[in-house]
Amino acid sequence: MKKIPLIAVAGPTASGKTSLAVELCIRLGGEVVSADSMQLYRGMDIATAKPTPEEMRGVPHHLVDFLDIGSEFSVADYVAAAHEAIGDISNRGKLPVVCGGTGLYIDSLIENIRFEKTVSSTPLRAELKKLAEEKGGGYLLEMLRNIDPETASRLHENNLNRIIRALEVYKTTGETMSEQIKNSRSEESPYDACVIGLDYKDRQVLYERIGRRVDMMLEAGLLEEAERVVSDPRLKTARQAIGYKELAPYFEGTAPLEECIENLKQATRRYAKRQLTWFRRNKSIHWLYPDEAESFEALADSAEGICREFLKGRTE
Repeated sequence: MKKIPLIAVAGPTASGKTSLAVELCIRLGGEVVSADSMQLYRGMDIATAKPTPEEMRGVPHHLVDFLDIGSEFSVADYVAAAHEAIGDISNRGKLPVVCGGTGLYIDSLIENIRFEKTVSSTPLRAELKKLAEEKGGGYLLEMLRNIDPETASRLHENNLNRIIRALEVYKTTGETMSEQIKNSRSEESPYDACVIGLDYKDRQVLYERIGRRVDMMLEAGLLEEAERVVSDPRLKTARQAIGYKELAPYFEGTAPLEECIENLKQATRRYAKRQLTWFRRNKSIHWLYPDEAESFEALADSAEGICREFLKGRTE
């Protein structure tokens, strides 16, 4: 079976992935498939840096802004939805361009990881959530680390849903999440993928971009969006997203706004470091460095060259 050629643009937050992916779509006749675990949700626009119509530049974007904010959406759900979107794009003679910073989504999609349907235990999940409320996410992450250190190394203590899911998988099946992933690679991937990664030789340049982005988010109404999300007790997952939880102390009156904003910038920098650590494991990524490029056009030219070389003989 002929594999579907696929381009992926990966990298940390604020690195310029969206702009490059859109430019490649314009130059190569593609459509974007988002690989961002938070841009899926409606109503989470500013904190997630969801691309605006102006930034999309007429390029269709799939798996963005289509889920109710309170919905649960697993990695397996993402892979299934992305498979469907990519198949549709390819069948119409367009090039699928996956773009995002959620490394687990990108890897699971490209490597065609099949997630086993595990028994869901509502009482167990409720028990774990209660334990998290009493002792914190760090306690649950340490529990997971003792059971499945590989999966635990990929998660942050604020990622409660995924920590709880990993614990639930083990306690209901006797098999760790990492073992399931290894066992799920039996089917060959339907994709022939070329992954372009964005990073900065001068990490301070990336951190300055993150700081400017946070400032721009605040100007665009982040405070109002965050207050709406944080004040809704039904949105437990959304409230843990970067951009919301750091501002919660301000709404609660326990910390000044300036301190919360600085905490938000710091949390985003740390998240960017974790993203880069994840992507650095992939030795096949073609790394490009925007801070070394003469201009965005020059960066896009380099990326286009990599893509066209990859696509030779792979497309009709």
